[in-house]
Amino acid sequence: MLREAGRRSGSAMEEWETTVNELSKIASENITPQDMDQEKLVTYSTEAFLSKEYLEAEKKLLWPKIWQMVERETDLPNPGDWMTYNVAEESIIVLRKDDGTLKAFHNVCPHRGRQLVSVPDMVPGPHSVRQDKVHDVRGNNRRNFICGFHGWTFDTDGNNTYILDPQDWHNKLTPEMTCLSEVKVDTWGGYIYINMDPDSVSLKEWMGRAGEILDYFELDKMRYKWRQWAIYPCNWKVAIEAFLEPYHVAGTHTQLLAYGDYYALSKQYGLHSVSSYDTRDNKFKMAESAGTTRAGKGDDPRVSTYELIRENYETVNFSASTETLVKAASRLVDELPETATAQECIAHWLKSAKADDAARGVIWPEVPPAIKQESGLAWGLWPNQNILHGETFALCYRVRPYGDDPNKCIFESYALERFPEGEEPETEWVFADPTGENWGSVLAQDFSNMEFVQKGMKSSGFRGTLPNPHQEQKVINLHRNLADWMEGRGAVRKLGI
Repeated sequence: MLREAGRRSGSAMEEWETTVNELSKIASENITPQDMDQEKLVTYSTEAFLSKEYLEAEKKLLWPKIWQMVERETDLPNPGDWMTYNVAEESIIVLRKDDGTLKAFHNVCPHRGRQLVSVPDMVPGPHSVRQDKVHDVRGNNRRNFICGFHGWTFDTDGNNTYILDPQDWHNKLTPEMTCLSEVKVDTWGGYIYINMDPDSVSLKEWMGRAGEILDYFELDKMRYKWRQWAIYPCNWKVAIEAFLEPYHVAGTHTQLLAYGDYYALSKQYGLHSVSSYDTRDNKFKMAESAGTTRAGKGDDPRVSTYELIRENYETVNFSASTETLVKAASRLVDELPETATAQECIAHWLKSAKADDAARGVIWPEVPPAIKQESGLAWGLWPNQNILHGETFALCYRVRPYGDDPNKCIFESYALERFPEGEEPETEWVFADPTGENWGSVLAQDFSNMEFVQKGMKSSGFRGTLPNPHQEQKVINLHRNLADWMEGRGAVRKLGI
């Protein structure tokens, strides 16, 4: 019943979300968006993180029913380019057709169920002949798909073009019986998305206000700077939650406290949610600091702003900013007087960096001040993406379940950036063990929490979560929406105090 609310093609996003929220009240004790806006105190159980039954239910109720990111469009630039995308038990083929459009199909032959494209486990087992790690399978110049079992053949529209001895079926096979199972595919922000549910809402409706806001940042004009993945020993929700809120900075990234304050707020936008810098001290509050750019902590904002930006950039694997922004910040002490205020430092810094980028062929998008304010620091795109964004960069995360073990996940992080035309780096997905050497010290600190949150929640002494209703609303919203799609499992309940 709940899932039907997410399939109403043609309906307005507001009507759809209202229907989902009304149904959730009936189906479970799940909280409402209004409860979140009022910052009600809530809790939710550990079922979504630890239960194998919940993991099995995700395979039916969640992953086949939602829009989910596959890859960047630039990875399939030419006709005949194709790749596989796996999530839970599902394997999908996405390809670029001769006319430039995208097609997607379930990676399975309708004859006897063999995968059309053989996709091995991402990490080989102890007795596997193959020892390489496989993020996905991809190629180019694809003109058809031939099943390796009996040779059934399919064109790039999914139509069957060859069956050995079709007369043996008494000429009763129809095109509908022998074609590939099509999957919905669309694009947003330079990303390719798929949805296995033919009755789902459009991707535009799914993205809602979050998509409208992020469109101003023209993510489609950014390119990969680096991209890495790992298999990590925690549930996929534990992994994505580690990046949904800045509340953990004071306890996890203590070295950053020397450069800035990390008090934050968060807000739900239906399916998706945003976190923004907040402040306990109004003297640091300014329109320019609403997003990923802000003044540092210290008596001289010319110095502290540079130190904050440099520290973030260098310890987050040279992402969450750009070299241009860091260099422009380094000149503040030379270009502004000692009397410069934090607001003047931010305004001068951004103006200088924008001019520096323009001189090398990188043009910033024009983001209206009201949108910049609303856009915040980072968006949680439900259920498994997080994008920390700026005009010229984005630091992004995606997580997926791994196999049948609720204690493991596929963790991916990548940096996007605007580059001068023709200077984009060549990148590919690189498997990287979760160490500071591979990921930077800040991400390594996040990794140090994730495994032990997964272990800690198994304790008989853990009474249930107590998420911060002001700073951790993105985490709460993750579970509120999961409960709606998972038929009430793991509902977020008000504490009633």
